[in-house]
Amino acid sequence: MANQQEDQSKKQPSWFTPKRLLVIFCVINLINYVDRGAIASNGVNGNLQTCNNGTCTPASGIQGDFKLNNFKDGWLSSAFMVGLLVSSPIFASLAKSVNPFRLIGVGLAVWTLAVTGCGFSFNFWSIIICRMLVGVGEASFISLAAPFIDDNAPPPQKTAWLSIFYMCIPSGYALGYVYGGLVGTRLSWRAAFWGEAILMLPFVILGFVVKPLQMRGFKRDESKVAVAVSQLQDSGASETKAAMKIKKHLSRFMKDMKELLVEKVYIVNVLGYVAYTFVIGAYSYWGPKAGYNIYHMKNADMMFGGVTIVCGVLGTVAGGFVLDYMTNTITNAFKLLATATFIGAIICFGAFCLKNTYGFLALFAVGQLLVFAVQGPVNYICLHCVKPSLRPLSMAISTVAIHIFGDVPSSPLVGVLQDHIKNWRTTALILTSIFIPAAVIWFIGIFLHSEDRYNEESEKQKSTTEVEEKKAESTAEPVTYSTLV
Repeated sequence: MANQQEDQSKKQPSWFTPKRLLVIFCVINLINYVDRGAIASNGVNGNLQTCNNGTCTPASGIQGDFKLNNFKDGWLSSAFMVGLLVSSPIFASLAKSVNPFRLIGVGLAVWTLAVTGCGFSFNFWSIIICRMLVGVGEASFISLAAPFIDDNAPPPQKTAWLSIFYMCIPSGYALGYVYGGLVGTRLSWRAAFWGEAILMLPFVILGFVVKPLQMRGFKRDESKVAVAVSQLQDSGASETKAAMKIKKHLSRFMKDMKELLVEKVYIVNVLGYVAYTFVIGAYSYWGPKAGYNIYHMKNADMMFGGVTIVCGVLGTVAGGFVLDYMTNTITNAFKLLATATFIGAIICFGAFCLKNTYGFLALFAVGQLLVFAVQGPVNYICLHCVKPSLRPLSMAISTVAIHIFGDVPSSPLVGVLQDHIKNWRTTALILTSIFIPAAVIWFIGIFLHSEDRYNEESEKQKSTTEVEEKKAESTAEPVTYSTLV
């Protein structure tokens, strides 16, 4: 009777409904990107002291306090990527042996501590180290959140749900500009980081106290049954050595990597995403400063933030709904990616050619609507061109690639380019032209043979679970499935 009650309680639905899960993950993602927008804002990032005709503008923000040139200042945006790049594959690999939902909780805890440390930093290297740890904390969430959402979304609306999640990127950046401008100006740039930590703290607690969710392709029950069978069969054996465990994890990781990197659809998708992210990353970091210098915007944080949040949200969500309307297939996703990016690139390029501020904002807004439409479709391809058990690794390697070749080098390189050219308009036009290679690469993807592999392992997993359960029952009578779980 007790075992039956345990089984029934296990089958009860989690506290997370699919929509509630989506909302919580969206808020967490929003806070992540508020942090990125805040450190790029003039209120937090600041400026060096400048003097013109005897009139001097005092130094402000991080750049002013630590006396950073544009190259070093650019690394403030990219430093957290180092931690993210190293940690993303590790978290994706651990998801096969540790509950993915608990891994998200661990990552958010690290993120909160690291952001708090940013507020206490005392020089360039101290804040750089804290930014790296911010990336470590974000790695688990970035790798694992999208597969959870894809599992819970209604089949006809999968791209729309992913787009809603990814709209938090532009809206988070935009809110970060505004938040950083307000808090950094009225209080201090340090207070902006402490405020972010307070906002994230409830979700850290949530990640540890609620019943963990399961992810498609990772059966907790199956793994626990297998472990129990192994323990029963080898009861007299000594504990597995740490070296053997590490070797096993590395072997599994290399096998998964080999399988992932021979998938042509995945590779082409990520290559286009790299070129796209190179531009978007530099836009997000240098945008307010470029607007301030080219168009003399008095409230560049507010203006860029307002345009980005409206166009980013509308464009990202629209991209998902358009793909679902077209029928969410990988080929249709590539068509949407190539078309939206190419047209958006032309419009953004034209915007930077204009000298009128309001004309620039109007045209740039239209361009942003189009370029942000790719967020849902590009991640839909990453999740559906591989089998379910590879999705966390797929997202992790995609994240590693777009950052290490995209926005990690783009911010400091644009800083170097601007230091050399000393003309923000020319710098912005050169940067915008890199959208064109992204569109061309995604256009090639239209002609590749592709298939949706979302359901590939379902039957195999089901049969494997049944075999393992029967094996456990026959091996030892006292051990039951319910007690193992």
